[in-house]
Amino acid sequence: MQSKLTKSKDKARTAFAGSESAVTLESVAKAAGVSPSTVSRILNGTAKVSEDKVRAVNAAVAKLGFLPNPVARSLARGRSMSIGVVSQAIDSPFYGEALASIEKGLLRASYTPMFASGHWREEDERRCIDHLLSRRVDGIILITSCLPDTWLLSLAKRVPLVLTGRKVASPRVICLDFDHVPGARLAVDYLIGQGHKRIAFLGGPTGHPDAVQRYEGYRAALESHRLTFSSRLVAVGDYTYSGGFQAMQQLLTSKVDFSAVFAANDESAQGALLALHRQGLRVPQDISLVGFDDLPSSAYTIPPLTTVHRSTDQIGEAAADAMINLIEGRPATPKHSSPTLAIRESTRPWR
Repeated sequence: MQSKLTKSKDKARTAFAGSESAVTLESVAKAAGVSPSTVSRILNGTAKVSEDKVRAVNAAVAKLGFLPNPVARSLARGRSMSIGVVSQAIDSPFYGEALASIEKGLLRASYTPMFASGHWREEDERRCIDHLLSRRVDGIILITSCLPDTWLLSLAKRVPLVLTGRKVASPRVICLDFDHVPGARLAVDYLIGQGHKRIAFLGGPTGHPDAVQRYEGYRAALESHRLTFSSRLVAVGDYTYSGGFQAMQQLLTSKVDFSAVFAANDESAQGALLALHRQGLRVPQDISLVGFDDLPSSAYTIPPLTTVHRSTDQIGEAAADAMINLIEGRPATPKHSSPTLAIRESTRPWR
């Protein structure tokens, strides 16, 4: 005698099977007056049939509420229709805006993004990539990766690869780089043009490619104006609000003299702004402050932040477009954007 539990399970299976098979490919084919294989090819975008048949199938799909099986469609195309996207921190304002643009671009082409965070650690980034590869993603987008070039070149042999924020010399990797050195020089040149000669630098994570380049730009600007570099004016942060706050506190505690600060990103600059406020120092009356990235929030700080502008929307869109072109076998031309300076109220001439 069947137990009540067994009968309950059987009923659940029957109900589930019935709901799943309520609208089938064959149902759509019958309603449209075509074969099931024609319906499949039309839905996969591989059919060479008349427009009348395409309209009939689309009308039947809409009328019956048919939902194509994504697994079956992926198998038919030989793709998973998913793209791995690895940033350093999903919760970062900079990465969040870029990821939203990537998602929009991929979904427009019927690809689904799978997001992961590397947390500025090589081992975490490798783990994320291995996980994404195990899910059979069709390609990987890495945003400001901190992995060695040799590792990235090896990865590009296994899967289409788009890299933002740095350069890797390989025809197999699409690099969407930004001119970090000229961008940093632009910020420091502006401060020097305002009469500042003692300019502190709040750096990013040690060894990270774009952080290294922004530091190089800072030093190059000082050298071009024959200003002496001092390591006492440099404090290393981690691209976060708290890291910028702590780096600024470190400079203030050291009692080193400076009239302006260039922070390697806007989050660091905003953290520094709070540290200066806590010490009773006014921006820009006592200290001028410049950031890098031009986050949307930087126009609304008090005072609004002068910063090196680059569009995170454009970075995300370009990464998504490059990946789709790579997968579809179309030319994927690398795009490079030049820096500009968004001048706001956080800087003023030195007096």
